[in-house]
Amino acid sequence: MNRTTRRGNRLGLALVGLLLAVLGGAAVARSLALMPQNWAPAAEPLVNGPVREFFAFSWAWWLLALGGIVLVVLGLRWLAVQARRSRLSSLRLDSGPAGVTEISASGVTEAVAAEAAASPAVLSASADLAGSPRHPEVRLRLVADERAPIDEIKEHLAGVAIPHMRQALETDELPAVARVSLKPPSAR
Repeated sequence: MNRTTRRGNRLGLALVGLLLAVLGGAAVARSLALMPQNWAPAAEPLVNGPVREFFAFSWAWWLLALGGIVLVVLGLRWLAVQARRSRLSSLRLDSGPAGVTEISASGVTEAVAAEAAASPAVLSASADLAGSPRHPEVRLRLVADERAPIDEIKEHLAGVAIPHMRQALETDELPAVARVSLKPPSAR
């Protein structure tokens, strides 16, 4: 999930939370007779005469249906954004008058996965590059021996695999996320 998606999630959830808090506060204020009694009398049911009159017009139901459709479309879009994975296919390392230096992301990720798998504690590894071409991020998925110390895996990644990838990408900073699954070693 990229930064824009995370920011959108936070903003959307904050707006929905704020709307629900305002509606809940209004309901509590109405029940405690803190609202103007000529506008929202606490003694009357919530669905009173003015509400029934509003929904007596056929256009009110169409408006309600339209609002429901908009909510469904927004909800489906939100679900689609959650499932989207941002993978990089290539990275431009340098461009100038002499030409452009571009590398395949799959070559770099295969190399870092092979380096991660070189650790005796790691049974298998795979990697992806995400983010943007200017600010790439590496995602590693490791299957490790359940008996191996996790510090050994961490030291191998921090001391060998990630620094080599930084060097290959010619960057000082490379955020990395490693998802480690533990598995018993196979009988040899």
